[in-house]
Amino acid sequence: MRSFLKMTGLLLLVLSACQRNLYNTPKTRAVSIKRLIPPEGMAYIPSGTFLYKMFSDDNKSEERTVSVSAFFIDKTEVNNKQYQAFVNWVADSVAVTDYLHDDSFFLPATGATVGADNKEIRLIDWSKINKISPLWKKAPLEVKEKLAPMMTMINGARVPNPALLKYRFYYVRMDGINNNEYVADSVEVYPHEAVWSADFPNAQMTVMDANYFTNKIYQYNPVVGVSWKQARAYADWRGTQLKLMIKNNPNLRNFKLSFSLPTEAQWEFAAEAKNNPDDTIDRTVKTTIDKKTGKEQLSLNFKQGEGMYASDGSTFTLPVTSYTPNAFGIYNMAGNVSEWTLDAFSPSASQLVNDLNPALLYDATSKDAPLMRRKVVRGGSWKDNGEMLNTDTRSYEDQDAVHSYIGFRCVMAAFELTGEQVKTRKYTKK
Repeated sequence: MRSFLKMTGLLLLVLSACQRNLYNTPKTRAVSIKRLIPPEGMAYIPSGTFLYKMFSDDNKSEERTVSVSAFFIDKTEVNNKQYQAFVNWVADSVAVTDYLHDDSFFLPATGATVGADNKEIRLIDWSKINKISPLWKKAPLEVKEKLAPMMTMINGARVPNPALLKYRFYYVRMDGINNNEYVADSVEVYPHEAVWSADFPNAQMTVMDANYFTNKIYQYNPVVGVSWKQARAYADWRGTQLKLMIKNNPNLRNFKLSFSLPTEAQWEFAAEAKNNPDDTIDRTVKTTIDKKTGKEQLSLNFKQGEGMYASDGSTFTLPVTSYTPNAFGIYNMAGNVSEWTLDAFSPSASQLVNDLNPALLYDATSKDAPLMRRKVVRGGSWKDNGEMLNTDTRSYEDQDAVHSYIGFRCVMAAFELTGEQVKTRKYTKK
């Protein structure tokens, strides 16, 4: 009996200890983080509340108070060099899968199949491909000869046929009714290089058409000629590259991390760079004082008046780290190029969305009416006048439209940093 009581007491002691581990929450949080290190090239934007203000297409102002949770955002617009890496990755994928048929470029077979015909899944060995990427440019002559059918001539250069460079990805389609359906999309990724001449008829723009995306002199300028769907495809691809980078990191591989285009609210909050809701915003065009001459100089890339493009230091776009970043460390949220956001356009969007992480999402198909295909564009560009540079000014374009003055940047959700006010304290009467 005494032995039974002793064992029972030991069991209760163990159970009590287990329960303490289960029910005694930490005094602050399971993971205490004072500072989040952003991914390379991104800035951390803390959660906050702000006056969500926007102008509709009839120039009427709408506003309401909303909150956004923490997120990371690119410090700069995506540049030509970054987007070229995406294009080359797609080109290498097409080359290996559809033209080379060389087993040495694939990982060992796993036996997994897909589709009704049970087609075997073969994964590309990117550790080998990356050593000679892009294949169409750097591979040995015997490999290039096999890739000849996928090549074409553009602007006097032999390059992969843009019609073949398609990126396939899956996403949850948002249509306002069924918001849980996974669908596949296939997007041509090569930018439309002739947008300069298309945007400016009766102007000499052929040099920009022929050089802007491919010439190294422009490699750090923002990529243009990219549609909303192409920008979204790039964001998805960037997420897949991140997963490959962290798959062997035990601290990160269990997190579900992905990139996307910023919502209107995220873009506006990051552009205003307010530390608290009571901060005022300088909505005027920024200028700086030259230390050598003492003269005031423009510090944004925009059109200063009729025919006046060059007074800010450049006629067209500028490298993405030009001028001074805002308080969050983000460059060119006004000027340089306007930027795609994730939201569908509605004149009354601020009244339709939630007051927490507001976003108006609608994935239009090619069969939808033009009204349903409109996506929000934020921030003025190099060809816009000063009034377009305000953080609450918005416009829209069809999701398949491309222009020489629209680019994009990416965001990624971040974890909240808890404030001092949430710390557990002993109750005391006032």
